[in-house]
Amino acid sequence: MDEKKYKWFYTKSEKLVVGGKNAESNDSLLNELNSTKKDYILMHTKAPGSPFCAIISPIDEVTPSDIQECAVFTGCFSKAWKMGLKKTVVDMFHLSQVKKNSEMKSGSWAVAGKIQTHTVELELVLIMQKKIVRAVPKKSANSKDILAYVFPGKIDKSEVVNKINMKSLEKISRESLIASLPAGGVVLK
Repeated sequence: MDEKKYKWFYTKSEKLVVGGKNAESNDSLLNELNSTKKDYILMHTKAPGSPFCAIISPIDEVTPSDIQECAVFTGCFSKAWKMGLKKTVVDMFHLSQVKKNSEMKSGSWAVAGKIQTHTVELELVLIMQKKIVRAVPKKSANSKDILAYVFPGKIDKSEVVNKINMKSLEKISRESLIASLPAGGVVLK
């Protein structure tokens, strides 16, 4: 899987999490995962306007921490962040539970069966993963690697990146830093 086509990060236990960037990307991701004939843990916010996120690992190897990290990532890259909310509810289910029929609009999938819910706080940290700046859940990072704490806010992210110590990010372009952040306003701490 080419994770660069999607939103992505690695959990603390090194499991890849990928999520759609928009409705078409959500469809592409779920179709690509379905083609593997494997089952994965998926997440999406209870409210519309979120990426479908998948933990790319056999289900029996996924830890509670991986689940929590994926849930936070899913919530942070949803409309909840853009709306400035502090928390949101994320649904968790398996890939084998999702189906799409021809009448469903782009990015929409039906989920059948049991769904678990997780209420998550919307907060991320900026770190380097695989030599690329990523906005990831705080649990995914070692404290010594954290460049900044990021929360939903009212300041445009293009303005906020000017406040980050770019010296510590010498090889990072301003554009890649902006691209790593969720849509909407932000606050750095």
